[in-house]
Amino acid sequence: MSSIPHTEADFLLSSYRYDLPPERIAQHPGERGASRLLVLDRESGTRTHTLFSHLLEYLPENVLLIANNSRVVPARMLGQRPTGGKMEFLLLTPMPLLEQQGEGDGWRCAEADGLIKPAKNARIGDMLEFGDDLRVEVLAKGEFGRHRVRLHWTGDIRAIFEARGHLPLPPYIRRADTGDDRGSYQTVYAREDKAGSVAAPTAGLHFTPELRAQMASAGVEWAEVTLHVGYGTFSPVRCEDIREHVMHAEFVEVPQATVDAIRRAKADGRPVIAVGTTSARTLEGVAGVHNGVLEAHQGWINCFIWPGYAFRVIDGLITNFHLPESTLLMLVSALTGRERMLETYNEAVRMRYRFFSYGDAMLIR
Repeated sequence: MSSIPHTEADFLLSSYRYDLPPERIAQHPGERGASRLLVLDRESGTRTHTLFSHLLEYLPENVLLIANNSRVVPARMLGQRPTGGKMEFLLLTPMPLLEQQGEGDGWRCAEADGLIKPAKNARIGDMLEFGDDLRVEVLAKGEFGRHRVRLHWTGDIRAIFEARGHLPLPPYIRRADTGDDRGSYQTVYAREDKAGSVAAPTAGLHFTPELRAQMASAGVEWAEVTLHVGYGTFSPVRCEDIREHVMHAEFVEVPQATVDAIRRAKADGRPVIAVGTTSARTLEGVAGVHNGVLEAHQGWINCFIWPGYAFRVIDGLITNFHLPESTLLMLVSALTGRERMLETYNEAVRMRYRFFSYGDAMLIR
């Protein structure tokens, strides 16, 4: 896919602002599959307003969908310092990587990255306690609350977090997580063996088993990748020239079966549509690692997409509505052009769409 024409204004952070009333930010999930869907045609700019349950009617013929099968971990733990002060720890390192490191009997340990709050109370060398079976040793302090730590635990590390951890809902959801979020903040196709995200790949939250069955019957092909979503997906861009922003690294897996499915689709002239920006970054980032060619891959990528980017793999995107000045808004603007995307967002605001993680959806085709 050739890149959309761009201007110098597309490189300015201030060019990605739009007015969003706070009441348009979804604080609770709607009924899965019952959200609204805005369909945007990349070529003509035509916008259609419908329901996500009607997605099948708007997908291109013979489409291949690529979805992120990562599972959200209740990665936020509440504990205390040795002196008794309350502390909070959010694990950022994907759980599968910890499990690979933490071999052995009795107490196990593995280095990891995490957010500690309050950061000012965490000192290098502190051993924070999160129950009798989990301790967090502070190794180094980073920016904005990030720390390098060493986890010490007994038993099953995943079971510890599943039993006592909290879902790290995004900061714009201004409420505590509940038991209901354990189900609603998870895609129906998230795999147990791919538990590693601290945020949901939210475009996938709209899919129901019934819709997936309808698509399969209609011949819609489905393949999967894994990107363990880190807290960096919410990390704000802090420089006016967005080209100076350093994107967070993300751990991804692209299996050979998915590579083969995409190669068949490209050879047949069939469109490839990513389900969510995480799937898009996975495919485009891995292609970038391999000199523009998609190959099977497991490892870290660093993929920041803004207008002027020439997409190598995807032809379209299913996505939610993203924060002003966010890297995700820049990514979707690269598909359509910034001005067209902002016009679409302003229309969505006027028509009272729900925004962000628990909000409504968009199909860019």
